[in-house]
Amino acid sequence: MLLQIRGIISTISLLDILDILIVAYFLYKLYVMIKDTRAVALLKGLVILLFATLVSKWLGLNVINWLLQKTMTVVLVALPVVFQPELRRALEQLGRGRFFQNRSQLNAEEKETLFAELALTVTALSKNKIGALIVLERETGLNDYIETGIKVDGLVSNEFLINIFIPNTPLHDGAVIVRGNRVQAAGCLLPLSDDRTLTKELGTRHRAAIGISEQTDAVVIVVSEETGIISLARGGRLHRYMDAEKLKEQLGPLFVAKTSSLSDLFSWRPTNG
Repeated sequence: MLLQIRGIISTISLLDILDILIVAYFLYKLYVMIKDTRAVALLKGLVILLFATLVSKWLGLNVINWLLQKTMTVVLVALPVVFQPELRRALEQLGRGRFFQNRSQLNAEEKETLFAELALTVTALSKNKIGALIVLERETGLNDYIETGIKVDGLVSNEFLINIFIPNTPLHDGAVIVRGNRVQAAGCLLPLSDDRTLTKELGTRHRAAIGISEQTDAVVIVVSEETGIISLARGGRLHRYMDAEKLKEQLGPLFVAKTSSLSDLFSWRPTNG
């Protein structure tokens, strides 16, 4: 056995190692792109289907195995359609040279300032019952949604955001999208969640927040116009009744600085996001 292992190791060249590392890096970037989206659930379903196919073949369940194999064929053909948004984002980032870049990289002081400004903003908006929808971009690019609004590119500040959401102003209707510590666009349109289990008391603003958090890994802050309740949407879930301190506590772990090297593959640890 030891001789066989040595024989296998002796056949591995530097090019083989480089080949494996490149593939591993691309798989990691693909994971980062689709994590916290519905694509992850689809992939889990595909893995379960593949496992069931192998088990049925091993047990000799020929009819079930035949049905599962046909189903797998259909699923593989349908994958490009199902994953169309993710494939589009991947090709877009690759074409713009952003596939190897991490987004929203702020140092500790910048993040603290950003969260403080956001907390001040939503507190003031909540007190005055002014509706707001603030999307914080993470790893998944939001350019498709930025293009639906008015591009701004301004530094995030309490006064700036409040001015945007004041009723009857040109940009108050729609979402603000933040990349890093800068407002990229305002008045943006977001996809609505089609989750039928959501309570009917949630309006369009909340459904849009949940919708974008289902399709991307973005974090969304919502202020209700009717009640002034502050909510945070992430991963397709809505966390309600937030205040300034809770909001900053929730945002902190979601924006942990990451590096862009192959060492991520060996040192990566998931955050609760």
